[in-house]
Amino acid sequence: MEYVILFFIGLCATTMGTLAGGGGLISLPVMLIMGIPVHSAIGANKVSNTVSSFSSFFYLLKKKEISLKESFWMIPVSICGGISGGYIASRVSGENMYIVAIVLLIFAFIVSFIGKGNFNGKEPLKLNKISVPGLYSIGIYDGLFGPGQGTLMLYLFGYLNIGYIRAVGLVRLATFSSCFGAAITYIATGKIIWPVTLALLLGSLSGAQIGVRIAQKLKPQYVKPILRIVTAALIIQIFAENVL
Repeated sequence: MEYVILFFIGLCATTMGTLAGGGGLISLPVMLIMGIPVHSAIGANKVSNTVSSFSSFFYLLKKKEISLKESFWMIPVSICGGISGGYIASRVSGENMYIVAIVLLIFAFIVSFIGKGNFNGKEPLKLNKISVPGLYSIGIYDGLFGPGQGTLMLYLFGYLNIGYIRAVGLVRLATFSSCFGAAITYIATGKIIWPVTLALLLGSLSGAQIGVRIAQKLKPQYVKPILRIVTAALIIQIFAENVL
């Protein structure tokens, strides 16, 4: 029964995460309630996200919604960020990670109201002084903690004037890359409980395919309100769990 629950957790979390990020809002708290150790729960998310995010990216690549030429350079940047975050996570207390998460999410929430990005843009993703440090920093955050990574990345791509469906594809590729780097760290340190991870992974694969198909039909003007709702929910959840 535990594995059936984990399958549906992966399904719901990844569907939501594909559309607006914040999948960890569902998966991580429920896994902790189920008694799964925090590092094993985070590690399971990293392994399952590695596979599911690549599957949704590959779907959009086949549909020619995104090009490999535009996005290939993201892979080493995000992998390095994920490895850095996974390494730091083993040496930073959980309380400090939660503080970082709240600060970043509040910052992203405020920026969403003053930023000009509206996901209607047709600009290609370029290697510049904003995209590279932005992706690397979010990769570190993903390896450190995770929940909110996709949301933060969508804000970044909105700011860079990337269209929504392309932004989803780029987020999934960056998620694959940073989670791959972080997953290596969690596997190497023996934090992975494989039956738990595989059940979550199967649900995540299904959720990724559902989410990416919904994303193709979602109008850009609805994206920012959804992002704000997800961001506010993440802030409230993290604050309630660790401050109150």
